[in-house]
Amino acid sequence: MSPTPVALGSGQAAAVTLPELIAALGGDLLGGSELRITAIAPLDEADAHSISFLANPRYQAQLGTTRAGCVIVAPALAEMAAARGAAIVTPDPYLYFARLTQWWAARTRPTANAGVHPSAIVSPEATLGQGVEIGPLAVVEAGAVIGDGARIGAHCVVERGARVGAGTRLAPRVVLGQGCRIGVRGIVHSGVVIGADGFGFAPSQNGYVKIEQLGAVRIGDDVEIGANTCIDRGALSDTVIEDGVKLDNLVQIAHNVHIGRNTAMAGCAAVAGSTRIGANCTIGGAANIIGHLTLVDGVHISAATTVTRSISAPGVYSGPHPFEENSSWQKNAATLRQLHTLRERVRALEKK
Repeated sequence: MSPTPVALGSGQAAAVTLPELIAALGGDLLGGSELRITAIAPLDEADAHSISFLANPRYQAQLGTTRAGCVIVAPALAEMAAARGAAIVTPDPYLYFARLTQWWAARTRPTANAGVHPSAIVSPEATLGQGVEIGPLAVVEAGAVIGDGARIGAHCVVERGARVGAGTRLAPRVVLGQGCRIGVRGIVHSGVVIGADGFGFAPSQNGYVKIEQLGAVRIGDDVEIGANTCIDRGALSDTVIEDGVKLDNLVQIAHNVHIGRNTAMAGCAAVAGSTRIGANCTIGGAANIIGHLTLVDGVHISAATTVTRSISAPGVYSGPHPFEENSSWQKNAATLRQLHTLRERVRALEKK
């Protein structure tokens, strides 16, 4: 990935030296002890006061052309990086970059303004922790609990009995439904709806009869939910999102789905009702998983795959229909590309 340059703005934290970065984040510094860094930038956009990183060996050639003051690299590239300037050597440059962005943001982003905006509506029966920020036109209903340091953005609605964990941030226009809860240090982006009714209807001769959705949504700690994602409440028991789950934009999680720890799901994926997805799984963009299935820990679903049966073994699975183990699907896909040629060969053999 090529991150957009992140510069220190006027009035924000001062430029930092490389020894300060090492003291905060670790790593081995080669040269540049006096260099002052003012921005994080991609290799091809960096200048002499920027820090960049090289995680993918395919971009190794850019080490020779980048103007970055310092580059974060793996040990295998330490000598090459040091030959062109300062370098920070670490076993996982991409992980180091991620932690650097967090450290940088903590120094440069505006801090929360604790308090309730005059236009917000907060029930006297709600409980607000210390240092809570409630934005303009937000609504916090009776029985809601907002943990210490949580931020409720403009136009958010936290319904009756809902709970927001300490340090969790709801961006503007998030809805946290009645009785639903999210743990600590969560990030919920704009347009998310947590706790809408699940899609439950009983057919009758006179049309569909609604099944009231009586469960809630339980979301763990350190969960991030992308913009306009919807997580439906359970029909009887709760929909569950465990600790560390990351959901991209426009993801649909149906009622009574259970997603295990540290699973990540890319944009436009959808999971139908009562499916259980294990821990440390990845679901590619626009993938679809039908209802009442079980995916064990360590399953990786490629983009646009349709999962129509339970998966009992870890691995990579691909294919719109039918899906199958990835290596088998690749062989079949390769054969399919040759289908016309094979047909012509068969016809020629038949004529002989």
